Amino acid sequence: MTERARTGYEDLVNEKTQAATVRVFIALAPPDDAKEELEQRLQPTYAAYPRMRWNRIEDWHITLAFLGELPVTALELLRPPLAELARARQPLRLALRGGGHFDERVLWTGIDGDLEGLHLLASEVRAAVTDCGIPFHGRPLRPHLTLARSRRHDTTSAVEAATGLDGFTGRPWETRRLHLVGSNTGRGPGPIHYRDIQAWSFEGGGA
Repeated sequence: MTERARTGYEDLVNEKTQAATVRVFIALAPPDDAKEELEQRLQPTYAAYPRMRWNRIEDWHITLAFLGELPVTALELLRPPLAELARARQPLRLALRGGGHFDERVLWTGIDGDLEGLHLLASEVRAAVTDCGIPFHGRPLRPHLTLARSRRHDTTSAVEAATGLDGFTGRPWETRRLHLVGSNTGRGPGPIHYRDIQAWSFEGGGA
């Protein structure tokens, strides 16, 4: 484990002194320039819907497997198979595209590009989780990047904001790393913040 990864892991453990658990997911993250391109497109939408709970750009990610609340000891089980998986996989070529909403509350942008490869990667990630003895009963993958959530009883903002992304097609980019991410702050009404527990580069050793 690198020193940076060790520090991130120790921080998560130290911040959860009351309960030795952490909320965990496995994800991909677009590169900064792809996120900045989308952020620029969203400027009018930010201004039009300031009361929506907007995710921070540094927290934008594409979830492959949401594992929920796990004992921190389970993180050690996940590291070796995820590292091996990343080493064996080639980067995927993806792009951010368009927009939509879930249940009139959650605003998202879609994912374009090698969707077959993305679904295969998600399947392999989920199989690795299950092989570690960690139960996984997640929903089928719907590739997207969550941007914001509307407030309770607001059923129009996310729907209207999604139209602002009609026709948006971001530049293509390649996945760089597989991220094991934890969140253990912001469990109340405030925003949730995420932190990499560890990330592994795709080295292209397999198909």
